[in-house]
Amino acid sequence: MLNSGRLRLLSLLETLGTVRAVAETLHLSASTVSQQLAVLETETRCRLIERTGRKVRLTPAGLLLARRGREILDQMAEAEAELHALNDEPIGTVRLGAFQSAIYTLAVPAATRLATTHPRLHLELLELEPHEGGPALRSGEADVIVTTTDYVGLSWGADLEIIPLGTDPIVLVLPRDHPLTSRTTVNLAACAEETWACDRPQSYMADLTVRLCRESGFEPRVACRFSNYLMLLRHVESGRSITLLPALAITSEHAVATRELSTPVHRNITIAVRRGTTQRAAVNAVVAALRDHPEIPALSAPNHPSAPNQRNQHPARDR
Repeated sequence: MLNSGRLRLLSLLETLGTVRAVAETLHLSASTVSQQLAVLETETRCRLIERTGRKVRLTPAGLLLARRGREILDQMAEAEAELHALNDEPIGTVRLGAFQSAIYTLAVPAATRLATTHPRLHLELLELEPHEGGPALRSGEADVIVTTTDYVGLSWGADLEIIPLGTDPIVLVLPRDHPLTSRTTVNLAACAEETWACDRPQSYMADLTVRLCRESGFEPRVACRFSNYLMLLRHVESGRSITLLPALAITSEHAVATRELSTPVHRNITIAVRRGTTQRAAVNAVVAALRDHPEIPALSAPNHPSAPNQRNQHPARDR
């Protein structure tokens, strides 16, 4: 009989690529992971893993079992939930991953509503950028993610179900007394001599900022790089920089001014789940809570699938 814990190890190995990464994710030793995978090979009487130098990779049998294993783990979770809630009451743990600016605007309010409507459902929140969220969803580390389909580094295959939430504009963030606040919209060419606060290199906003500035004819002069949006906003509040951020990241608590760009830029915000998991009452309840959110000024109605996007098709790591 297949062991669910060992199936999970194999599925994580396919997603993360190394035994060490699997061990670190589950807070186990690498030797323990290797031993359990060896037991799984014995149980299945199949060679699941092969070594290539110092690395390992899954054999065709390993790939098959890893992918079917995720389906099996989902079905086990569904059966367990059904046994504990024959009246279809959402129950159990659902892991919801969201990028930084969606945590307090979407994920936390959903968790608050669910605590009242479905008290036997436990929602675990994870901060995951899309380059992390997609693999976490496929491996079972997350059950639901809030992400963006603009991140082209993730394959949106038939195994994932995508549910549009809306579009979020990218805005220019300025100190409140900045001269550019006199304008309704701002052409980035007017910011050529400004000092910039940016996200870490290779992140969505850092790459987007550089690309848009270069398209406007200049290279941004960067004063600081923070992976935390609060720190970026504090730096702008101090009057020492300007920045570009998703509108979802900014609230009235921040002493900054925002202006739309003269050529609009936005990102498409979506929910993603493994196909079929919305049959689980708990997962379905979380998806419903995310969709049934109070009005958020920064989040407009979802784009129609056939509608063209405005300058939002680019490789990106979103936050």
